[in-house]
Amino acid sequence: MSHASEVPASTPTIVVTGAGSGIGRAATRLLLAQGWNVVLAGRTEASLLETAQEHSRALVVTADVSDPEAVQQVFLAAQSHFGSVDVLFNNAGIFGPSVAIDELTPQQWDEVCRINLTGAINAARAAFTHFKVHGGGRIINNGSISAQTPRVNSVAYTVTKHGIAGLTKCLELDGRPYRIRATQLDIGNTASDLLNDFGATQGALQPNGERMVEPTFPLQQAAEAIAYIAGVPLSASVNQLTITAGGMPYIGRG
Repeated sequence: MSHASEVPASTPTIVVTGAGSGIGRAATRLLLAQGWNVVLAGRTEASLLETAQEHSRALVVTADVSDPEAVQQVFLAAQSHFGSVDVLFNNAGIFGPSVAIDELTPQQWDEVCRINLTGAINAARAAFTHFKVHGGGRIINNGSISAQTPRVNSVAYTVTKHGIAGLTKCLELDGRPYRIRATQLDIGNTASDLLNDFGATQGALQPNGERMVEPTFPLQQAAEAIAYIAGVPLSASVNQLTITAGGMPYIGRG
């Protein structure tokens, strides 16, 4: 764990899981630039430190989101250092194998489910518990457009992301008495390493059997969407936001 210098209590604080790369890294750096305290959580300390760039308002806490005790320690560290947490960006996830269900091994399913779904629930539970005693807060769940419409050969990823949709609705409903708001953020084809996992930048498999290089949009624009939602007052809920690369196969996936 690396420590930042103390900041005024009025400065808002956000926990970002999966902050070591991709959307998590882009969002972290933008939020730091906007004046947020950011607690960076992830499995690889070196990647988190690279994201933080020794920023005075960054706190790095190594944690595997599939371990509920490790996630709890993230929030305890955040509370100890910054006083309280205002927002969780529940972002950690993997694409998993690009196969149909008959080629998906039980071990592969367990890994994707452990990170994408169990990890998200662990982080949401810790945030919900914290927010209940601190007057409310916001949980932003990184859903993916696969939470709405599947990509070919994405059964593990798609099923877990559909689970994120249910999780978000439950958090918004059960959190209502405590001023806890939840958002499902569905991002399609932002230029991150995840796109390489299913070949979107080299030629992603389409429903008609052909491969197509799909359009992408800059990570910074996805980060700006996250920062916008994070900054919305708790008097308003952003139930769902979908942002995709212009012209990408999405509606009907083809």
